[in-house]
Order: sequence, then C-alpha cells, then structure tokens
Amino acid sequence: MIEIRLHGRGGQGAVLAGNILAAAMVHEGRHVVAIPSFGFERRGAPVASFLRFDDKEIRQLTNIYAPDCVLCIDPTVGRAVNIFDGVREQGIWVQCSAKPLAALSFPDSIATVGLCDAVSIALDIFRRSITNTIMLGALAKTTGYVSLEALRVAIQSSAFRDAGLKQNLAALERGYEETVVHKIERRAAA
Repeated sequence: MIEIRLHGRGGQGAVLAGNILAAAMVHEGRHVVAIPSFGFERRGAPVASFLRFDDKEIRQLTNIYAPDCVLCIDPTVGRAVNIFDGVREQGIWVQCSAKPLAALSFPDSIATVGLCDAVSIALDIFRRSITNTIMLGALAKTTGYVSLEALRVAIQSSAFRDAGLKQNLAALERGYEETVVHKIERRAAA
C-alpha cells in the first residue's frame, strides 16, 4: 500500500486534487481511499488531503501519519506546518517551488524530489495561483504512481467545463513537462 499526503491552503484545490488523483487511480484498476481534512476551513488556512492506493482492497480509513509521498501544492505552506512530519525512509517529495533544489531544506528520509514552478504556470494559464492540476502532472512525472492519460480522463470526468476543462488539461500537461526530478544521494554520516 502506498500513502500520499497532499498539502495546500484553503481555496487552492488540494482536496479536489486528491479526488481527481483517486479517480485516475481507480481508472487504472487500483483500490483507492481518499480522505480530506479541512482544519480551520477558511481560505488561505493550511489544509491536507490523504490518499492510499493498492492493488488489493483497502480497509484502513484513518489519516496518514507516515506517508510514502508528500505533495505540496503551495510554496509557502511548509512555513506554517511540518509537511515532512512522519515521512518514511526513501520518501518522495513533490513541491511547488521556483527555487532550485540547493535552496531547499528537507529531511534525510527524502530520496526523490520533484520541483515544479507551478505558480508561474498557473498565472500564465489561469491568471491566478491555482496549482492543483499542475501539481498532479508533477506528481505523475516524479512518482510514476499514475499515468498522465488516467489523470486526463479523471479531469475530463470532473467538475471542469468548457474553457476550464481545456485550461486544466493544459495545466496538467505543463506540470508534467516542466517538473524537474532529482534523485537524492544519501548523505554520508560524519
């Protein structure tokens, strides 16, 4: 079983991203449980969404405390909450950031980092910093957990209509294409 924790801020679509990701994985024949968590339930407040997937039935419905992967769709939420809390060894971190890897700090448990300047892409496509579909593309490229085609199908089946659909499909593609994936070499102990 693989567990993913999504971090964002209220109004950015972190919960919607979790639902789209779940639909894409179901489309690929996996068993999925998506669990939203809203916290203060106000625009701009940190929010999290949780997702588990496996090839067999999942009975566990709790929040995720030891994720295999952390997806952060906001470049600032890491200053408000510890997005790395409980992340497993050989963890994967997919981050919305314009900064290079050398400018970011993360725990030694992280083995793979996917970086995407999703805010710039969002401003170009949507004229607002809504990064959720962009970061789903970044997740697909970084992890290989889900195909780009399954994400396209899930977005087409979601609440997006007309121009919003075309924009979100373009955002997904750009997120995938413009993500830079880094494999982290383990740091030697002193």
